[in-house]
Amino acid sequence: MSLRTKLAAFAAVLVLAVAGTVLYIVDVRETRAEQVASAPPVPVADLATVTAAPHIVFRSTAIGDEYGKVAMVSLRDPAGPRAFTRVACDRVYAHRDAAVCLYSKPSFVTTYQAEVLDANWAIRRELPLAGVPSRTRLSPDGAWAATTTFVSGHAYSSPGDFSTETRISSLRGGPSLNLETDFRLIVDGRRNTAKDRNLWGVTFARDGDTFYATAASGTKTWLVKGSLTGRELVALREDAECPSLSPDGARLAFKTRNGKPEGQWAIAVYDLAAGKTTLLTEQHSVDDQIEWLDDAQVLYGLPRSGTGPSASDVWAASADGTGTPRLFIPDAWSPAVVR
Repeated sequence: MSLRTKLAAFAAVLVLAVAGTVLYIVDVRETRAEQVASAPPVPVADLATVTAAPHIVFRSTAIGDEYGKVAMVSLRDPAGPRAFTRVACDRVYAHRDAAVCLYSKPSFVTTYQAEVLDANWAIRRELPLAGVPSRTRLSPDGAWAATTTFVSGHAYSSPGDFSTETRISSLRGGPSLNLETDFRLIVDGRRNTAKDRNLWGVTFARDGDTFYATAASGTKTWLVKGSLTGRELVALREDAECPSLSPDGARLAFKTRNGKPEGQWAIAVYDLAAGKTTLLTEQHSVDDQIEWLDDAQVLYGLPRSGTGPSASDVWAASADGTGTPRLFIPDAWSPAVVR
């Protein structure tokens, strides 16, 4: 085959590929337009009114033009009208005066960004973000933001088969700390320097120094307690991922395998003083970092079966292991309670 024939064949393949891509994009847009047109309207509230009282910030997954936008609802009426911001996030967390937003920017080469936003949802500063957004938290005093991203692999289902980067960044002009390289990891009294270790899912205490996270190496995961000043992480127990500290600082909610197959998790609550673990009654697998609604209840996201894009809801369950979980906010993800 001559060079001219090869080039012509390559050009023909390229044209077909481009045409196929264009047709796919057109089909996706048409399908999306049909879903939006047929979706029920989302009741909308005034943003200033909602934010003036205790509320819940979340990523809206309701089909429509506001899909993916950060929204909020009154804490007194979580299933009611939602107020929308102009900000779109893959993962969001908020306090009254600040929020942190992680998102991807699809293109020929997808890039990722993290932004700290002020009370008016304007960009206050940008944070380093190395990969696919996964988890984020703000410290109670507003001094630190934690971000977790996947830098290779896209699932926690098999420890050792993925890689994360977790950073705790100062919001007051200080450093950005990498949990893997800037902190010592102590397991069973010995320093763990395994090359496959990963750390993710930070939650902060109110003292400005203590935090909790997940560490993993080989086939094991550990709940670890960290110190920002001491630059050290100490394992407290095995089989605990994505911890979240209760408002009273006495308990940690987390996801746990508890003997389930790979990729399946239950929710548990761990009493720090008593060392007692309580399994909650949610029967679905929960792959989320839990949020505390109050000292008695927790919130978490669950994907919903159906044809909608990334359909999900926020559910609530009692933290004492009793009762039946209930739908709390439909068409929502990544909740943060703001009082």
